[in-house]
Amino acid sequence: MLIARVIGTTVSTIEDENLTGRKLLIVRQTDECGNPVGKPFVGVDTVHAGTGDLVPTCAGSSARQTETTKGSPVDAVIRSIIDSLSVGGEVAFRKTR
Repeated sequence: MLIARVIGTTVSTIEDENLTGRKLLIVRQTDECGNPVGKPFVGVDTVHAGTGDLVPTCAGSSARQTETTKGSPVDAVIRSIIDSLSVGGEVAFRKTR
């Protein structure tokens, strides 16, 4: 799993029928403190995440293991919303809203 921050949304009018009605979010990989380190990518939202949320993502074949994405042509899925992260006994991130 990778930690990522939701940085936007995307809309597509023509898509695979298994993705109809699914929210697609643009996320960017972060380090353990929420600082951006990677390139943006699109993930299927399964938890009603929003812009600014820090989320764990699964990629590759693991992304197709949820009830929402099983049998769908997805490469990344958002599985939950992070409330806080602790690294080395110190709080590295805490959700503020």
